[in-house]
Amino acid sequence: MSTLELGVYSFGNTPRTPDGGYRPTAHAIRNVLEAVKLAEEVGLHFFGFGEHHTRSMPLSSPTSLVTAAAASTHRIRLGTTVTVLSTEEPLRVFQQLATAAAIAPGRIEAVAGRGSSAITFPIFDLDERDYDMLYASKLELLLAVNAAEHVSWSGPHRQRPLQDTLIVPRPEQPLKIWLGSGGSPESVGRAVELGVPLFLGILGGSPEHWAQYGRAYRDAWTQVGHHADTADIAVAVHGFVGADNATAKATYLDHEQRMFATGAAEIGRAPMSPPGRDAQLQPGGMVFAGSPDEVADRILHLHSLLGHTRQILQMDVGGMPHATYLTAIELLGTEVLPQVRKELS
Repeated sequence: MSTLELGVYSFGNTPRTPDGGYRPTAHAIRNVLEAVKLAEEVGLHFFGFGEHHTRSMPLSSPTSLVTAAAASTHRIRLGTTVTVLSTEEPLRVFQQLATAAAIAPGRIEAVAGRGSSAITFPIFDLDERDYDMLYASKLELLLAVNAAEHVSWSGPHRQRPLQDTLIVPRPEQPLKIWLGSGGSPESVGRAVELGVPLFLGILGGSPEHWAQYGRAYRDAWTQVGHHADTADIAVAVHGFVGADNATAKATYLDHEQRMFATGAAEIGRAPMSPPGRDAQLQPGGMVFAGSPDEVADRILHLHSLLGHTRQILQMDVGGMPHATYLTAIELLGTEVLPQVRKELS
């Protein structure tokens, strides 16, 4: 029997005012914690917290949200999606997630990624020219501290080496740490080299295109001696579930276009929306918006090609009303998930 977990992820979605302004960003934090509880109630497997540093998407501390959600849920798995590791302190990331794992044993994960923009480098007084070095070095340390409570380690991002240093608290089992990738071949190779699962963040393309990454990862995984059954791929996409196809697609496309325009302006880029976005919402694209039946069918089609074990949707974009978002989560859990589960059982 093939298995596929379904879930949701969020970067936060600050509510808008009638005149187009913003309500306090604190509303976005409280709203996302309400969404986690609903996701658990309707049977979804996972909720992820992303990292952005903008007014429209203000979840800048995903480990904090993981810990808060750990204390208010009982079954759902929780994680960062992603932690922008290049500009984070890996020891603190581990300690914060280990704290959450003490509250919610066996339910805490992390996705370690580079980030989709350089906005965090000036915020945390780091040099963007060190982008690759910082990520590689910090990822190595994060994996090392996850593997052993006493760490002896040196790397280019630290001035002082660690010498048999105790790092606590410890999770009762090692954290599952994924390598986050936007789809570069180098990331696939790095995940294989490090022996970690691959988390694909996808904005566009086709199922057939992304299936190539799955094949490349699995082929390389077995070539270096790993057992084929341990190759693990998760997928994060844009998506939305509504009562009918036409309304769901129109609703999501409207809010997604607002998200692209606002997000670009907030990080100093020209307003943009990826070309051909309408087509991405149709079968053959990678934005999973539609009725429960269509979304279930498209998830199953991608799974037949990619063989991924988890798919999560970002639905709360562009100032989407919170009630609309909660309804979509409910439909994902009560109507899409049962269809996927039945087909794969």
